Amino acid sequence: MMQLVDEGIMLPLMEEFYTIQGEGYHKGTAAYFIRVGGCDVGCHWCDVKESWDADKHPPTKIDRIIENGAKHSDTIVVTGGEPLTWDMAPLTQGLKSKNLKTHIETSGAYPLTGQWDWICLSPKKLKPPVGDIHSKAHELKVIVYNKSDFAFAETHAKHVGQDCVLYLQPEWSVREKVTPLIVDYVMQNPKWKVSLQTHKYLNIP
Repeated sequence: MMQLVDEGIMLPLMEEFYTIQGEGYHKGTAAYFIRVGGCDVGCHWCDVKESWDADKHPPTKIDRIIENGAKHSDTIVVTGGEPLTWDMAPLTQGLKSKNLKTHIETSGAYPLTGQWDWICLSPKKLKPPVGDIHSKAHELKVIVYNKSDFAFAETHAKHVGQDCVLYLQPEWSVREKVTPLIVDYVMQNPKWKVSLQTHKYLNIP
């Protein structure tokens, strides 16, 4: 069974749900989310730490995941955990065969696999992006926990394409402290936009 997981024919599925995209460029849009288990990036403020251990999430055939997604939405968001821990090519090929739009939310810590209509790159300090994902990202979303994250954001902004949309998003637990800092920064550096976790304000998944 683990060989099928390694090949991307099965994935450690943590959860799947139909909801409203809460963050970034597509916020407010209905989408079907596939949350894949497994992540060793280890962000201390991660709000889905239960996704880290892939062994806790049952290997699930991607055929079933694809069928479930197709019933609900034409936009599928693959997130984690860190989805690129696994080979995403079989999953995206199956989604594409049903004319579904494929979006991924990734730290880029592992090589990019799969066919994506939208790549949201959210780099992390503990395990930086690898390969050429910067040049392929449609959206750069940097989580701001403290002031040093602005310099970190600018470092990654230098490597993305000119059409990549740039977002700064307050880390939820310190949002009252850092949101005013982000607002000031964006006003002084208008190439950036503010992203909020609107799904948490709306109290939806």
